Amino acid sequence: MSKLQALALLLALSVAFHIGCVAAFTAWREGARPGTALLIGGSATGAACTLYLTAVGVYD
Repeated sequence: MSKLQALALLLALSVAFHIGCVAAFTAWREGARPGTALLIGGSATGAACTLYLTAVGVYD
């Protein structure tokens, strides 16, 4: 794995984690139960990570 690929992976994980946290916090503030908000945040994290890594994979 090259340095560029490692940095792209770390960036993807960081961005996906932040998107998931924002989604979970927003869902929780809008009245969702904590467990449901966590599932929403996890789904957003997985979707963002999948999309970002797919996009990076196309260009490598």
